[in-house]
Amino acid sequence: MKVFHSIVGIAALTLTSPLPAKQRSEAPPPTQVMIVGTMHFANPGLDYRNLAVDDVLAPKRQREITAIVRALSRFSPTAVGVEWREDAASTAYAKYKEGALPASRDETVQLGFALAKSAKLDAVHGLDIPASLPFEPAVAFAQSHGKQPIIDRITTVSDQNVAAQERALRTEGIAATLQLLNDPVSADGTHGLYRELLKLGSGDEQPGLEVTATWYRRNLGICAKLLQATKPGDRMVVFIGAGHLTLLQQCVRETPGYSLVDARAYIPR
Repeated sequence: MKVFHSIVGIAALTLTSPLPAKQRSEAPPPTQVMIVGTMHFANPGLDYRNLAVDDVLAPKRQREITAIVRALSRFSPTAVGVEWREDAASTAYAKYKEGALPASRDETVQLGFALAKSAKLDAVHGLDIPASLPFEPAVAFAQSHGKQPIIDRITTVSDQNVAAQERALRTEGIAATLQLLNDPVSADGTHGLYRELLKLGSGDEQPGLEVTATWYRRNLGICAKLLQATKPGDRMVVFIGAGHLTLLQQCVRETPGYSLVDARAYIPR
């Protein structure tokens, strides 16, 4: 059995076998993907540090959300993806369209379902592949090997991010918070904390690697579902926790035939 160590050979073969001119001129239109990194509206408390969000069902917040959905609709989406499992998203969106879904504070419903219904889409794509990060062994390793400053730095940066988001939400509103969350510098800074975790390990004991690898695998799984749910010419909007932003944008950006759209150009200011 052959074991492939890379796909470079495949790429080289492709490059040495050019398509006829007619086929090259008939390239399909790109699939455009806008990834909207969000905070969790319903306060599920599932992240390492969590933003406290006031009641998004209150009239003031509903007006803000309506304005955001209206602005995003200018993208004319042909598909919407959300951070739910496929079966849950499909069932709930069907009820939502019928007006039979109970009131929900979840950003999937408030933003994803609302945009999909506004665009008259028949379905919403559930893209999530949930996974629990094995963070505790990494923390234990840090504590027992003089690496606690790494955990302290992750905590400090996370707390600072949450404080900035809470300040934006309190003083400027949901749209301003989304603008902050979708800033690439901020997103990359948060993503870089997973690289810090790679320092937690020695020899065959690699708890930091396990956390990071689990996170990467989850995001690759989400991107796989995104690619499988789209076709050439689609215009997809994905609503997902902002921590996923860097890896999902990278996956879309590096996939042939896909074009990444900056959500900040559509989120109201």
